[in-house]
Amino acid sequence: MSEPHLPPSETPSHKTVWERDTLERLAFATLAEQRASRRWRIFFRMAWFALAVVLLWTGIHKGGVGGSSPSQPHTAVVAIKGEIADGADASAEWVVTALRAAFEDEGSQAIVLQINSPGGSPVQAGIINDEIRRLKEKHKKPVYAVVEESCASAAYYIAVAADEIYVDKASIVGSIGVLMDGFGFTGLMDKLGVERRLMTAGVNKGFLDPFSPQTKPQRAHAQTLLDQIHRQFIQVVRDGRGNRLKETPELFSGLFWSGEQAVELGLADGLGNLDYVAREIVKAEDIIDYTRHDNVAERLAKRFGAAIGEGAVHALQTMPAVR
Repeated sequence: MSEPHLPPSETPSHKTVWERDTLERLAFATLAEQRASRRWRIFFRMAWFALAVVLLWTGIHKGGVGGSSPSQPHTAVVAIKGEIADGADASAEWVVTALRAAFEDEGSQAIVLQINSPGGSPVQAGIINDEIRRLKEKHKKPVYAVVEESCASAAYYIAVAADEIYVDKASIVGSIGVLMDGFGFTGLMDKLGVERRLMTAGVNKGFLDPFSPQTKPQRAHAQTLLDQIHRQFIQVVRDGRGNRLKETPELFSGLFWSGEQAVELGLADGLGNLDYVAREIVKAEDIIDYTRHDNVAERLAKRFGAAIGEGAVHALQTMPAVR
């Protein structure tokens, strides 16, 4: 039986077959290249993720506090720098962790608070102050505060837990007061014809809203809170400094003084820096810094963590399905 013959117009030419084969090979090659590229992206993302996990695990087990195992006699330093606030380097969580490590080291002869802070949260400062007092009583080790540029407000709240405070003659010390600041835009809104639509459950719920007028009872309530916290601050200073204070009407007014004036007023005990205190007061010139710093793992997690996590999730979502 003879095979059917296609009309000449329907018979595929060598050129047509070659073009089709070439296109198919190009398509498959492109697809293979895309899959290989995707696999490499997944590999590198997972490698970064694994590296971050390893470094984080190492950092956690080695610890982020700059201390060591029981050591030779030395002066232990815990720095309190910048704003004292939750989540900051000078938060109660970080400072207390460093303090415990410093007190627990058998080689530490004394703890020095190296302070350079304009203040911050009275709550965070209160937690640190209380913990310093507890640790002093438990470990029977002296605590000294050394002020660099400033030790104001909440920073001074912490400093008075020390047995002695040393300052530079030009340091800024004091600011024993409490504030609550904000803005009010009600007059401007009236001029612009802007209406504030604030709905609350509770007549005083929005009394700190800057776009709403403040009533006299609300202002009085806020002032009562501030006065109470101020009295707590004053009592902490009196407990810490005792009869060394030379109280004047301005001492607790929120004013601040130079280091030289602070010594005269009994807010500080003398002039001196960290090296002086370690050498002359503690009698242990070797200094070990116990301040908690971001370790490599923490820095890597902060810088790349979100990107790595997002990349890993995206990689898992875009993995080619098994056919």
